[in-house]
Amino acid sequence: MKKESKKKQQERLKKILDALDREYGTDYRCYLEHRDAWQLLVATILSAQCTDARVNLVTGPLFEKYPDPAAFAAADQKELEQDIHSTGFYHNKAKNIIACANQILKEHGGEVPRDLESLTKLAGVGRKTANVIRGNIYNEPSIVVDTHVKRISRLLGLTDTDDPVKAEFELMEILPEDHWILWNIDIITLGRSICIANRPKCAKCFLREFCPSAKKDSES
Repeated sequence: MKKESKKKQQERLKKILDALDREYGTDYRCYLEHRDAWQLLVATILSAQCTDARVNLVTGPLFEKYPDPAAFAAADQKELEQDIHSTGFYHNKAKNIIACANQILKEHGGEVPRDLESLTKLAGVGRKTANVIRGNIYNEPSIVVDTHVKRISRLLGLTDTDDPVKAEFELMEILPEDHWILWNIDIITLGRSICIANRPKCAKCFLREFCPSAKKDSES
């Protein structure tokens, strides 16, 4: 199969972005419920290997019990583990959240930092979590590569790597900055409703004609 030229890819990408804008709009929306940067940071840490819906069920009472970083920093780890047990991997998550809260209090005056370097030095925070904070809280152009973004970007022929960091940089090269945050938001929506892993509804997909991986004879 002949490799797509950069010009052809950009033309196809423009059609993909236009279709996403028509279907989902251009408003930023976050599926994790939060009131501030710290709550979103905790929720994102909890979301690893867990659904957003489950995280939202847990964080309601969690943030009432622990209203700020100081409360989390003082938390008993075993007790916190029980509070977040249903999100999975609760031992490491509790340990990281407590350590992260202490770092924020001691190194950042209780405020969640906005730069990538400072964020990724926090316990339990990698590039994905850092970019969630930068994009949703500080409106810094950021690309969040989660499982949906990595998988569907590959299906769309926009990246060919399984490495989320490489995929992030490849997408940064081709996506316009005003769609960096939106790409994650829209692709998550698409991945949950239409382009579902192992059972994509290609026949119902509004990106079908622009997707080289679309199953032309797919049944919905």
